Amino acid sequence: MNEMQQTGRRTSNPSSSVDVENDEGSCEVTEVGKLEGEASINNRKGKLIFFYEWNMKATWTTSKAGVKYKGTVEVPNLSDENDMEDLDISVSLNKDEPETSLTHLMRTEGADKMRKALASYVDYLKTFTQGMILPTANGMAKIQSSSQSKAKMDRTQISSSSSTAAPVNTGVKIPTCKFSIREKFLTSPADLYRVFLHQEMVQAFTHAPATVEGERGGKFRLLEGNVFGEFSELVPDEKIVMKWRYNNWPSHYATITLTFLDRSSETELKVECRGVPENEEERTKEGWKRYYFEAIKQTFGFGARLF
Repeated sequence: MNEMQQTGRRTSNPSSSVDVENDEGSCEVTEVGKLEGEASINNRKGKLIFFYEWNMKATWTTSKAGVKYKGTVEVPNLSDENDMEDLDISVSLNKDEPETSLTHLMRTEGADKMRKALASYVDYLKTFTQGMILPTANGMAKIQSSSQSKAKMDRTQISSSSSTAAPVNTGVKIPTCKFSIREKFLTSPADLYRVFLHQEMVQAFTHAPATVEGERGGKFRLLEGNVFGEFSELVPDEKIVMKWRYNNWPSHYATITLTFLDRSSETELKVECRGVPENEEERTKEGWKRYYFEAIKQTFGFGARLF
């Protein structure tokens, strides 16, 4: 039996927008304080099988005639073993809060809305392996979906030439600039750091073959040869410094520094770019946002929000 498995763990703090109301008042889930668990996907004899088990705890508030009450919502076992309509959702008021009839509203209509929102979240989780695992009779298969074909076409627009020939040395000093961009990812610094250094993970988010030597002095080439360079400095889970260039730059490398900042439930990535040709500034910024940030979030679920 041919089997391929991908497993991910995440603790996040998603935003929420589940709310219900009646003539007596309203109830709203205001914050998801905990979302922990594990999900795995197996390719068995050409069929994808999904396993997941998540625990969630959220805060909810009620409003009645200007008075607010606070409580909790707990989902102890969001699992593939349970049908969503039978999912156990525990709704309670915080200690010392006076009883309110709106608790019943949250336990009925509010719980139903929670189940619908969680069903959407599970559907999102099942897209986690898009571009990584395909159900085929003989195991793994190369993806060539219409969306990926479009991505492949888009990548060719990064460079005016898709050639991977050595850059031309014009002998002319190039005017350069520096800038920085920041982005937040719902994962740990360690997990995000790994994405840039593991060849299999780079191939996953670029949806194309790549060469990545994840060590100091190691070379990398990705996006069909349109981007390449070398790792100059590596500080595990904290910083990556690289010589980086588009293939049509005339014999010139920029210095890209990635700093991974732990922000409790998420990681802030600071990308500092120095030595970028002035006429390439906007193209470089957009390239990083689109082909790194957005692609990584979509592939690994690091941008997923629950509601």
